Amino acid sequence: MSKIIATFFFVGHMRPAPGTWGSLAALPAAWVLLQFGGWPTLLVCAIAAYFAGLWATRMETRGQENHDPSEIVIDEVVGQWIALLPVAYGTTFSDGAPLALWPGWLAAFALFRLFDITKPWLVGWADRRDDAVGVMLDDVIAGVFAALGVIVLAALYHLALT
Repeated sequence: MSKIIATFFFVGHMRPAPGTWGSLAALPAAWVLLQFGGWPTLLVCAIAAYFAGLWATRMETRGQENHDPSEIVIDEVVGQWIALLPVAYGTTFSDGAPLALWPGWLAAFALFRLFDITKPWLVGWADRRDDAVGVMLDDVIAGVFAALGVIVLAALYHLALT
């Protein structure tokens, strides 16, 4: 079970760039979650996936020197879902059609990947922990940074329209 969770149903074994594949896989999964219960469901699932991912990462890296193997992508899924939360919340005001806000989906994906890859400030700090918490936390922080970026871009877009 830990391998299925850690690799997000084996997506983490896709090459090249398994982290990007994990982030991409998070998008349709988020869309499905939004169909079932909107942004609250996405939020609850992101929190649950964080704790499941923490457990799975601990199990999969137990006794290994590498605490962040590339096939573990549940952290990217959690971070991507966090990055999508402003877009998901925005669907509340757009007749509940998540894909109507497709520019937000693209921005959330691009910003999350940017912060996850470049690891600025707190993202890098969490990554340097070199443990399961660090594996999960750097992507949570990258997701928060991306979500804030999505909010800023949405605000600029709406200001430009008025």
